[in-house]
Amino acid sequence: MMKLYAGLAVAAIAAAVGGTLAYTMLRAPDDQFAQCRSSAVAGGTGDIGGPFTLVNSEGQSVTDADIITGPTLIYFGYTFCPDVCPFDVARNALAVDILEEMGIPVTPVFISIDPERDTPEAVGNFAANMHPNMIGLTGTDEQVKAASQAFKTYYRKQDGDDEFYLVDHSTFTYLMLPGVGFAEFYRRDASPEEMAESIACFVTAS
Repeated sequence: MMKLYAGLAVAAIAAAVGGTLAYTMLRAPDDQFAQCRSSAVAGGTGDIGGPFTLVNSEGQSVTDADIITGPTLIYFGYTFCPDVCPFDVARNALAVDILEEMGIPVTPVFISIDPERDTPEAVGNFAANMHPNMIGLTGTDEQVKAASQAFKTYYRKQDGDDEFYLVDHSTFTYLMLPGVGFAEFYRRDASPEEMAESIACFVTAS
């Protein structure tokens, strides 16, 4: 179903990207990504993103250099999340499928902000159920906190049941490019097609 939906969106997005490139050639901005930006804080300034060490689904320690080897979408959430996280991660997966149809490989990454419950196996299963290429990461409290701070994200465990608790958290998805770092963020209201068009612009301009 996702592949079918992705295929229907490719032609329109490709045309939009082509138009963007034509505009870029005429404008010739100093910032190579200026024509792609939609957020006020985007710009690859180095303020968002940075070194991190986490644990993958195999229980192995990995760093940002191991993970961000190509265009990468990073989302912070948790596997027990009842609604927001599954919706956002599924949206990201669909955007990745649309981009794949366009010949642009992008890796989706899910970083847990609930290491108390999200074991390597748990994040691995969650990621695999969302997309075959999705990478699930967790870690110690300190590792997760450091990664969250690097991306300027927020999370807080709610008071209540020791086992069935909720976690408040920010819901941005971050586009990271190797050699560039942070390129753009996407809010919850961005559609898969809008994300794919934007990401294609960044990748083409990089």
